[in-house]
Amino acid sequence: MQFKNPDILYFLVLLIIPILVHLFQLQKFTKVSFTNVAFLQKIIQQNRKSSRIKKWLLLGVRLLLFSAILFAFSQPYIQENEADVKQESFIYLDTSLSLNSKGENGDLLKVAIQEIIEYTSDKNSYTLQTNSDYYPNIPKSELKNILQKVKYTSKKLEISTVLLKISKLHKNKSNTLDKNILISDFQDIYENEFTNVKQPISLIKLATNTQNNVSIDSVYVASTSMDKINLKVVIKNQGAKKNNLPVTLYNDQKLISKQTFSIEKNGTFTIDFNIDKGTQFLGKIQIALNDTFAFDNIFNFTLNLAEKINVLSIGKKANFLSKIYTKKEFIYTHYTPEKINFNAIQKQQLIILNSLKNISPSLQSSLVAFSKKGGSIVIIPDNNLAINSYRSFLKKITKGRLDSKTKKLLKITDINFDHPFFKSVFYKQVQNFQYPSSQNYFPTSFVNSSNLIFYENDEGFIKKVTTNNGNLFWIAADLDSKNSNFINSPMVVPVFYNFAQLSLQPSKLYYSLGVENKIDIKTSLQKDEILSLNNRKNTFIPRQYHTQNKVTLTTLENPEMVGFYAVTKKKDTLETLAYNIPKAESSLTFLNTESLAKNNKNISTSNSIKELFQEINEKSEVHWLWKWFLALAIVSLLLEILILKFFKS
Repeated sequence: MQFKNPDILYFLVLLIIPILVHLFQLQKFTKVSFTNVAFLQKIIQQNRKSSRIKKWLLLGVRLLLFSAILFAFSQPYIQENEADVKQESFIYLDTSLSLNSKGENGDLLKVAIQEIIEYTSDKNSYTLQTNSDYYPNIPKSELKNILQKVKYTSKKLEISTVLLKISKLHKNKSNTLDKNILISDFQDIYENEFTNVKQPISLIKLATNTQNNVSIDSVYVASTSMDKINLKVVIKNQGAKKNNLPVTLYNDQKLISKQTFSIEKNGTFTIDFNIDKGTQFLGKIQIALNDTFAFDNIFNFTLNLAEKINVLSIGKKANFLSKIYTKKEFIYTHYTPEKINFNAIQKQQLIILNSLKNISPSLQSSLVAFSKKGGSIVIIPDNNLAINSYRSFLKKITKGRLDSKTKKLLKITDINFDHPFFKSVFYKQVQNFQYPSSQNYFPTSFVNSSNLIFYENDEGFIKKVTTNNGNLFWIAADLDSKNSNFINSPMVVPVFYNFAQLSLQPSKLYYSLGVENKIDIKTSLQKDEILSLNNRKNTFIPRQYHTQNKVTLTTLENPEMVGFYAVTKKKDTLETLAYNIPKAESSLTFLNTESLAKNNKNISTSNSIKELFQEINEKSEVHWLWKWFLALAIVSLLLEILILKFFKS
């Protein structure tokens, strides 16, 4: 029990006054003589005893009366939480698109918002975290205004980020009782994020009524011919078998094709579309179906006209290079060491130094500038190179060591299949191919390097070295036929093709919202020029980095809406990009929050938003007791009246 005016209780000391009065109050009885003395003596004793009991009763009820009045004026109350502690709750409200589904009472997110507004207390303060915004220490009135404006978002907030914010809040706040509440559908993508929960949290799981959903999972180009592109669309089903579902393909607003398909229970199905080659295609695939999630029934993609990559070879003329870098996809140029056009170097995406005996100082300077601007360089050493010249150049663009030539016949036996360089190159790991070899090689040791292809002694035959802004590819041996037969190997084509492809990443068919995307745009910018992304409603400037003859765009926070976005330079459209909802949002498998609570003492669950906030409000509710003490005073007064009236002494 606590008191609003505890100072009044000091007046309880005054209760000693009636006690003293009672103790010192003396009453003398008058004796009357009668004949039967013994009988009268007995009556006198009985009257004295009754009078003493009555006085003690009166003293008791009067002390109770005054005490009750004093306690009533001190305004006592009962509260589970201490009155001087500020009550604040942290609320994470998942606003992702997966909450745009029906629950028992309607749309999951809308119902959750209404219940938070209805059952939160006006007396407490709140910190609200959504997938896109953060509002610290706000009153109920402001919380209500914010929640009424909350909308679905494609942004996904990691639970680990929410838990980290909760930990920081607990470190920075004092004299606060925090209740940490996480409201979400808790899709299974979050499972590993609850392994290290340090602060107590309460989970409220929002459950959808339906467990059936068909979604467009992915789109990819399977093959190309002279005039057609074969496009494959992967469709995923969660739930019961579906029959005769219509799917349509549009180019912008123009209908291109329409098909129907059936898909097995919890299965996948692939649909083929053939598209005319050679024109820009703004594709939209749509499934006509009313299921759990509507947002994943539409999928956007683009087929942009491919930009040709500039490739420059300096050194010996190599026929295999001109066969790989065809005019269809590349602009291939070759210079001998004596006839280098230094002005052309800065316009390239990839430069190959093929069997140069010496790298001149002027060439070194141009290549260093090229590398700093993000260019890619491939070095094929000459069997009789001037090693000091090479060491001088390598020292300027990377850290490491170039050793003298090793004369030893070695087979080239291993490929680093897991390296991103070989992504989508091999369908399976080949083990029984005919191994190429080399007579001599130059061992190296570079910082920030990884081996792409190995010799049989585990030395790197081809190494990828990450420089400040670009890439350096080191081939350990001269590829002249007298020294190595590598150019006759099937590996030579994908390796050199990828050297060029990685120097200028073409735009993908589509990108996902809410994740980091890097897009290379082949263009040159003048001072103060920028690239922007825009659609019919919005325009924004993405993070961008101007490197060698290209601009690398990075998108993360924007765009926020699905659709097509034109990459523009002033008023010119360079490319068009397509954005879709991440496919993880379509998952209908969810975490078992009860199991999480059993395995972690800091995790608790609640059946509903209403139940949890009613519990919080009860703990902070004040139960005033002054009325009970006032009632006790009245009862004491009535008792005194009754004693005076009916207790006869």
